[in-house]
Amino acid sequence: MAKTITLPSAPGTAEVYSKAVGAMLPVIGKPATVRADATIPDRRYRLENIRVDAQRLHAYTRVTGQRFGSTLPVTYPFVLQFPLAMKVMTDNDFPFGAVGSVHVENSIHRLRPIGVDEPLTIDTHAENLREHRKGLLVDMISEVRVGSELVTTQVATFLKQQRTSLSDEPRGPAPKEIAPPPPDAVLSVDLGRIRQYAEASGDRNPIHMGNLTAKAFGFPKAIAHGMWSAAAAIANVEAQLPDDVTYTVRFGKPILLPAKVNLYTRRIDGAGAGSGANMSGNFDLSILNRRKGYPHLTATTRSA
Repeated sequence: MAKTITLPSAPGTAEVYSKAVGAMLPVIGKPATVRADATIPDRRYRLENIRVDAQRLHAYTRVTGQRFGSTLPVTYPFVLQFPLAMKVMTDNDFPFGAVGSVHVENSIHRLRPIGVDEPLTIDTHAENLREHRKGLLVDMISEVRVGSELVTTQVATFLKQQRTSLSDEPRGPAPKEIAPPPPDAVLSVDLGRIRQYAEASGDRNPIHMGNLTAKAFGFPKAIAHGMWSAAAAIANVEAQLPDDVTYTVRFGKPILLPAKVNLYTRRIDGAGAGSGANMSGNFDLSILNRRKGYPHLTATTRSA
């Protein structure tokens, strides 16, 4: 059975990122290559009686375009569990480092809306280390409760890039590079907005914070957070979602800053995106490059 460690407070940003950077140092840091059979620590971290900071939530909704109201946005549990996820990944016995890992997929199952005033308990752990053509994948699992009631589960999948036994498998078709159709909306994002998101979310990964630090990790420029794009993509349909809904996102090519990108929203049950005739909450969402049409994000919302 996993050991559960209840923390007195959320780990601070300075604490987790200093450990994350230290993990990259030669000799004393974590290994550059991780064995496919590496062990994931059987450990859960817990925070109890978490109270949502209304000012921070307001900043988050302002920078993502989501509603600031009496309940939390669908994507906000990612922000709440993020310090615990970083704590898991920066522990000395976690096989690879947090900085440099790539967030490739995210799934949030909201069983019911969470009131902004409700006290929350969050448990987070890692599991399911597995090979991928581009490296190793691991799932970060978080459960959010109000008392004993489970209200949200989240799975964030991270990629440690390296060569594996699957690296020589066929790559599959490359993303299409054709002019995309007219969008439902255009999203504009620049470094200033992403730094505001970093402040509101607590995710200050160096690849988002500036061009020089992003180049140190192989990106030509700073890139937008995947979860910023996930939040911005769902903003216009969130009011049409049922209480019990799953939001699943797959991240494609990163958004290099500054950028304008195309947003597409399609209700898959046949009603128009602006119609109130059918409130099943089933949407397909995507963010595409404006010039070449390849995906930055593909996502779905599905009712229970």
